[in-house]
Amino acid sequence: MGILEKISEIEKEIARTQKNKATEYHLGLLKAKLAKYRAQLLEPSKSASTKGEGFDVMKSGDARVALIGFPSVGKSTFLSLMTSTASEAASYEFTTLTCIPGVIEYKGANIQLLDLPGIIEGAAQGKGRGRQVIAVARTADVVIMMLDATKGEVQRSLLEKELESVGIRLNKHRPNIYFKPKKGGGISFNSTVTLSQCSEKLVQLILHEYKIFNAEVLFREDCSPDEFIDVIVGNRVYMPCLYVYNKIDQISMEEVDRLARKPNSVVISCGMKLNLDFLLEMLWEYLALTCIYTKKRGQRPDFTDAIILRKGASVEHVCHRIHRTLASQFKYALVWGTSTKYSPQRVGLTHTMEHEDVIQIVKK
Repeated sequence: MGILEKISEIEKEIARTQKNKATEYHLGLLKAKLAKYRAQLLEPSKSASTKGEGFDVMKSGDARVALIGFPSVGKSTFLSLMTSTASEAASYEFTTLTCIPGVIEYKGANIQLLDLPGIIEGAAQGKGRGRQVIAVARTADVVIMMLDATKGEVQRSLLEKELESVGIRLNKHRPNIYFKPKKGGGISFNSTVTLSQCSEKLVQLILHEYKIFNAEVLFREDCSPDEFIDVIVGNRVYMPCLYVYNKIDQISMEEVDRLARKPNSVVISCGMKLNLDFLLEMLWEYLALTCIYTKKRGQRPDFTDAIILRKGASVEHVCHRIHRTLASQFKYALVWGTSTKYSPQRVGLTHTMEHEDVIQIVKK
């Protein structure tokens, strides 16, 4: 019996099992087995004799965005509109067969946009080069899920299911569970909150399924068995996702309004170039980037060349971005902007910078 057959057997078993207090341990064990088999499926086969053609492209720019979607939803048209790269677009499916990169220049930042081939159902099992597509998506900072507004909600749920099964968690945060395997001493279980979905017995059963008999587990929030399995496996990727509904010029205004009001969703039309500027604003928000401008003593700030950093970056990050030896020679910095109480404020290395702050660094 192959791994795929085992996975489908477990999925059928989960589907036909009633969810109640008596079956929660059985379901927990099944979910642990399912996660284990899926992890084995993602591992490259050892018997691969010839080396395949590379699919990933080199990371460049300040952030990376992956375009994921079914064939013929408008990914290549979107890439051609947003960047100077021309990606082949035609009225038949699977026009794009490899990963095509482009660069969006927005607010002084270079955002790398990857046009990936269309995903089909069963991509997580490797159908239609799906595994390579999803592997590239794991390296992105934000996923843009392109959906056809005329097809309803079917595409979204299918894509979410495919990404979930390979360990990509969309618009979720990492579970607040402390987990540390030990050499001995059995399983020590504690929780700082009342648990409604997990119990000590279920946690022990799941750990035993993974052959872990000595560990320290502390729940700091009420998590489900699935989230606990994610913590044990440890290779899950938590990333923001923007659901983009294309082809809104082909549906009614009421339907456009309904889709636009959904969380994490944007409606656009690549054919008529509708709402693309709002999508860029939303993308900037999801990437959480900040622009920092530098200033020399006695001169005006240089607003043409910004330093692009992640939200929450400190003065030390700015120093490393300018030159790696600058932090060791750092004396103090003067900062103008919203992160200070008054302008200019004299700050140290730990000061957190905000969007469009101006900094002047003084060396020893």
